[in-house]
Amino acid sequence: MELFFLAVLVIIMATALGSGYPVAFALPGAAIITIILAGVSGLIFSGDPSAYFHQGGPSQWLSSGVTNLRGVYWEVERDTLIAIPLFIFMGIMLQKSKIAEDLLVTMANLFGPVPGGLGISVVFVGALLAATTGIVGATVVAMGLISLPAMLRNNYSKPLASGTIAASGTLGQIIPPSIVLIILADQLASAADQAGTARKLLHKEATGELSMPSMFDVGSTSAGEMFLGALVPGIVLVAVYMLFILVFATFFPKAAPAVRYKGVMDLKFWGGCVLTIVPPLGLIFLVLGSIITGIATVNQAGAIGASGALIMAGYRLIEGTKARYYPAILAMLSILLIAFCLSNYTMNVKAIIVNGGNSTGIWLGLLATLGLITSLVWSGLRVLKLNNTLHEVMIETAKTTSLVFIILLGAAMLTAAFRAFGGEDLVRDFLNSLPGGFWAKFVIVMAVIFVLGFFLDFIEIAVVVVPIVAPILLADPSANITAVWLGVMIGLNIQTSFLTPPFGFALFYLRGVAPSSVRTVDIYKGVIAFICLQLIALGIVGYYPQLVNYLPNRMSLLGDSSPPPRNPKLQICLEEYSNVEVNKNKDQIVGTIAKAKALDLTFLPKKISSNLTGAFNSAETALAQLDQIFVAEKLVKDNTSSYRPLLTVVRGIESSIRSAENESKELKSSLAYLKSEDDVEKREQVIAKMKSLEKEIVHLKSEIPDEWKTTYKTFSKLTKAENSARMKYRRAADKSYEPVSELVLIIEENDKLLGLESELVSLRVLINNDTDGDSLLEVKKLAKKFGRVKGASSIKSSLGKVARQLKPGKVKLEKALKEYEKSLKIFATNKSWRVALKTNTHKDLKEYLSGISESIGARKQSKLTRKQGLYLAKCSAIHRDISLNF
Repeated sequence: MELFFLAVLVIIMATALGSGYPVAFALPGAAIITIILAGVSGLIFSGDPSAYFHQGGPSQWLSSGVTNLRGVYWEVERDTLIAIPLFIFMGIMLQKSKIAEDLLVTMANLFGPVPGGLGISVVFVGALLAATTGIVGATVVAMGLISLPAMLRNNYSKPLASGTIAASGTLGQIIPPSIVLIILADQLASAADQAGTARKLLHKEATGELSMPSMFDVGSTSAGEMFLGALVPGIVLVAVYMLFILVFATFFPKAAPAVRYKGVMDLKFWGGCVLTIVPPLGLIFLVLGSIITGIATVNQAGAIGASGALIMAGYRLIEGTKARYYPAILAMLSILLIAFCLSNYTMNVKAIIVNGGNSTGIWLGLLATLGLITSLVWSGLRVLKLNNTLHEVMIETAKTTSLVFIILLGAAMLTAAFRAFGGEDLVRDFLNSLPGGFWAKFVIVMAVIFVLGFFLDFIEIAVVVVPIVAPILLADPSANITAVWLGVMIGLNIQTSFLTPPFGFALFYLRGVAPSSVRTVDIYKGVIAFICLQLIALGIVGYYPQLVNYLPNRMSLLGDSSPPPRNPKLQICLEEYSNVEVNKNKDQIVGTIAKAKALDLTFLPKKISSNLTGAFNSAETALAQLDQIFVAEKLVKDNTSSYRPLLTVVRGIESSIRSAENESKELKSSLAYLKSEDDVEKREQVIAKMKSLEKEIVHLKSEIPDEWKTTYKTFSKLTKAENSARMKYRRAADKSYEPVSELVLIIEENDKLLGLESELVSLRVLINNDTDGDSLLEVKKLAKKFGRVKGASSIKSSLGKVARQLKPGKVKLEKALKEYEKSLKIFATNKSWRVALKTNTHKDLKEYLSGISESIGARKQSKLTRKQGLYLAKCSAIHRDISLNF
């Protein structure tokens, strides 16, 4: 019956959507009606309202749906959704300010002389508008009104012209900042958490270990990472469109002829081009650049975009006056002044108050801020007064934002209902049963999303389908994909929903403004080629995940909050980097270690000398172990081809066994409720089913190949050997660097130590004259000072013993002086070897550290170097199969 009510849920939802009922009410309405129907049916026919639910009952799932609703806007972590109204405001404001019209005319004049130039200009403008407005309807309508007539007048093919405009208008769905990407980031963040839990359970079931290594965790994503990940694929898609038009125009010149500009390309022309193109490009740079460089979060970047759009509208809507650019000029000067202050002054008010300092930067920054606020208010008043544009934009923003959020809320309720009837488990079991592993599942999911695009809007697909399938795909260790890559792939796929008939919105928008000479069939013919191009771009991005993963990785690893080199997720790539560096500079590194081993350390304390000798020996061990890592890794790879098929078969059988065992446990639990005489028949059926399951389990166990235990044991030895080699290398590498770096830091604080010598000597007089513990405070103060000097803990400890003999009322002067003399001796010993080390060996130790810091010493650096970060960004951008560990 669970499947029956799951089908009822889908039918009610499909019927409501097909009849034109608002999506915002169709999704939660279908969920609530189905849950109530299942509860009432269970109560009537079985006496139990929860009888027809996968687990739980109607009250639990209705409350779960409400919890999901609250989670959309209540969770602190989901503040990314705040960016949605900001970017919507930016897009609508730029659309109302006629930026699209200006860009289309200017680009047509620039690209016209090139074969297919008008089509290329439309794609270029579509990309620019995608990065500014991001509103498909407005972009398609604007280009349909301006570019389509121009293309038709110049004898462009009707299908090519209409297809180019419709496809270019949809670029706003993948080129950041995009509302789709923000929604997908929000959905994938939750999906990644679920996938992480599922992967840990899978690892526990496969290995029996209670904890999973953190390097196998499923990484989450954010809107900022999605923007970075989608940037290159968006450019790839634009390039594919342009290349197609250029090639088409080359082979069929009559279908896309070159159109020369009839005017004169003089200084006025080029000045107009600059004024038209530079402001949108500047806004793109500010919005995306602030995210990429880490200056602003996505929400803050949305505020920057909204402010920039308001200022641009403030001068674009005012024509024929000399003062039209004054607010924009004031804003630019204010921003430059703020940048100047940040670069040249301390802008931390608290630091200036506490530590003192020049407050000029604060006052200049305040002046610049007032200037920026003035320009925003000035522009806002202009936009408000002119045809009440600001009011219209605010109303449209509120409507569009409400639409997005109410669909999000409805989808949260629908997802709860889908899980209530076992839909999630059904989808998971279906996908996991497919032959071909992860890629079979992925292709099926992409195909389903593509087909749904013929009938559903992008928001509906993002909030209904993604929460169901994303956890399943992310949890699979065989591909170990990143959430940002999955999000971009889904985003590219969803983009086709605007072009696929019969419900492609871009087709409706274009049909509404296209002249009667352009038939609907022409529009349909035109978009077919661009749908194919989108699928080609999807294939390119799928085959080269680096196109998506590299930029987010680069910004993460080179940013101020980058993870340390010891981060578990970086170790495999860091070892590859170290191996490359060792192979490139092996003679130099070996020579550095040999020179360090030849140093005279006899003047050092025995413990320190021993630590240094051990570090130099560990360096040699680390080099040898680094080679062993890749020898062991090769052995594992050589045996993988024969082990993997067997592993897949056995894990599949074990999964079936676990499913049967779980079902048997549930049936056994249900027997406790079947004790009355009326339940005798049901009880017998349950017992018969349990016996059948027991037989099935025995049969499944017998299907496990006889060679499995031997093969598994052999392969486990190889993987353990590789893991052991890695752990031995890491321990040796740490020991080769850490003692030496600590000693260098100690020596660099010699001046601090020597500066306390006079205070230590002067204590003798204070202690000699002490009769009632008067010197205790001075001894403690000096002990604290020595405690702040690296490597002086022994002196601090000795002074602590002096202090214990000087307690008021219990002064033991003789013992205090005795302990004080010991402190002097310890200080003299420290001074002696520190000064000698500073003079003779300090430089050699620094050379040693410098010689191994880019190779075996990389793990112990406080932060990745730029060279290391770039290599690791490229290395970790590749998806690595980790299924052999499960």
